[in-house]
Amino acid sequence: MSDHTATLKELTIRGTILGALITLAFTASNVYLGLKVGLTFASSIPAAVISMALLRAFKGSNILENNIVQTQASAAGTLSAIIFVLPALLMMGYWQGFPMLESMLICACGGILGVVFTVPLRHALVVKSDLPYPEGVAAAEILRAGHAEDEPGGRARGGHGLREILLGGAVAGGFSLLANGFRIASDGVSYWVTAGRAIFQLPLGFSFALVGAGYLVGIRSGIAMLLGVFLSWGIAVPWLTALHPAPAGADIAGHATQIWVSQVRLIGAGMIAIAALWTLITLIKPMIEGMRISLSVLRGGGGPAGQARTDTDLSPRTLLVTTVLMLALLAATFHSFIADAGLPGATAWTLVAIGVFMSFLLGFLVAAACGYMAGLIGSSASPISGIAVISILAISLVLIGAGQAQGLLDDAGNARFYTALALFCSSVVVAIAAISNDNLQDLKTGWLVHATPWKQQAALIIGCVIGALAIPPVLEILYRAYGFIGALPRADMDPTQALAAPQAALMITIADGLFSHTLDWSTILIGVGGGIVIIVIDAVLLRTTRRLRVPPLAVAMGLYLPPSIVTALFVGALIAWFVGRRTATDAIAAGTDPAVALEHADRRATLFASGLIVGESLVGVVLAMIIVVSVSAGGSAAPLALAGFGGLAEFIGPAAFAAMCVVFIRRALRRP
Repeated sequence: MSDHTATLKELTIRGTILGALITLAFTASNVYLGLKVGLTFASSIPAAVISMALLRAFKGSNILENNIVQTQASAAGTLSAIIFVLPALLMMGYWQGFPMLESMLICACGGILGVVFTVPLRHALVVKSDLPYPEGVAAAEILRAGHAEDEPGGRARGGHGLREILLGGAVAGGFSLLANGFRIASDGVSYWVTAGRAIFQLPLGFSFALVGAGYLVGIRSGIAMLLGVFLSWGIAVPWLTALHPAPAGADIAGHATQIWVSQVRLIGAGMIAIAALWTLITLIKPMIEGMRISLSVLRGGGGPAGQARTDTDLSPRTLLVTTVLMLALLAATFHSFIADAGLPGATAWTLVAIGVFMSFLLGFLVAAACGYMAGLIGSSASPISGIAVISILAISLVLIGAGQAQGLLDDAGNARFYTALALFCSSVVVAIAAISNDNLQDLKTGWLVHATPWKQQAALIIGCVIGALAIPPVLEILYRAYGFIGALPRADMDPTQALAAPQAALMITIADGLFSHTLDWSTILIGVGGGIVIIVIDAVLLRTTRRLRVPPLAVAMGLYLPPSIVTALFVGALIAWFVGRRTATDAIAAGTDPAVALEHADRRATLFASGLIVGESLVGVVLAMIIVVSVSAGGSAAPLALAGFGGLAEFIGPAAFAAMCVVFIRRALRRP
């Protein structure tokens, strides 16, 4: 990048407004996707492409302004990870809705602390490190390609990427409106088969967003998740239904689903727990290195701060004042949460101190670890779910000790409150971890395009605030419209439409089981044992083959998630595999470089996949708003549904799904 970047504008009002709009859209999309399937998508690259195209309508737009917009908008894909924990408070019945102020403060304080904790690491982990930062480097390449015209002989390509996002969004949004709004297309199909007393299910969901997410997941994880479905619905459910057959005249689908929910998902929970722990163990060296660097910075070992524009972070004074302010706000938020329990004043303030201290300590440690892991393996692959499991275990054990010391846990009501408090505290740690996971990735992008670090850090803080304002209302709307599995706000709601919120359900299983001493350890341990077997198989494959792997966490998620979700994800993963093979074959036949062809195809497909996710998710949020308004006015929970399409809907759904897959493949294989 030439030296003329020193004169370019970065943190502008128009860029901040545009970044806020993109942040709102991607926050809503990620909240919806995360509650539905337990995954979020990285928003930096699609945000960069969208802002790149839209900023061209303004005079004087440039690569650094574009970088600030994508930095701000990237908070959407990361802060939304708080939905891995926060909905658990409704699913356990402690909350009846999302308290706006408390929820916003948890999101904002956790996100901003995530920024603050990783700022001192930038020099050591970005400037002086050879960590690859895959997403950060990719985002920088997108920005450079989009602003190639700024260089002599260059030609920008930003508009083509926006076209892919908009097309994917229109396709997925249109089908979501047909299926979930007008109800004239089925959103999935399931075939139930019996063999003796054993019950099997062969499902396929028609979610376009999940196909897009499956493409981003890739074939390795897709196959592993499909293996999890086989273990669940091909072995565990049939075996258990054979041992406990359905009563005469009972619905076999309902009986099998009940066994899956009450027993098989607990096996999945045990497998997720051991897989998450193993993932963290395999990364113990970089985690320790990240914490070592963080502690050395506190002791003044982070290296001298440069005065150059490209090496200027937020000042230590600003970081200190921000930290103190966030801790004060956290203390007030914890006190508001704890005050509702009616505990004695001394006990309440003790718990406030424990909550703030655990949030700060665990948040600081996971910030260093996640920052290093993001640089090593990328933000998308960094195990935030594992961080959540570790956090809920550590916080629950500390609160159990405090509760027993005060003699409060013998009362069922107090035990329920302590469980809720552990979840509330863990949500702060997850927010810190998520933003830490993203911050250094964005700073790597900025370093490569010669951005000003402190302006990027300010933009990410702005993104955290906007995301914090958006997440609770979106959560409330989705809860009122669809409900969560096991937590429906109205008795007349369709449980098949409920959002799974899989990580939140897992957090409840762990925390509630620990505090109430009711955790079904036998079922959990079966999952742990199965997870160890998968870990051993994966380790053997790693040593004996380069290509074959069965990622343990992906297998566990496949066993734990509803099977219609996993099969749709697998279709997307299969498309990724097919596009890669076909692109390489065509490039070799044409005598061109396969690596270059694969890069172009993957970029187009990634943007189209992101469009599928955003389109369906945004329509889902809009439909949720319409449903809430309708129900509040005494109307139907399906206000847009059209009658008379029952048989035709069963044809339109799979036909539209197949057509979308064909379009997806053709767009990916299209020559540039």
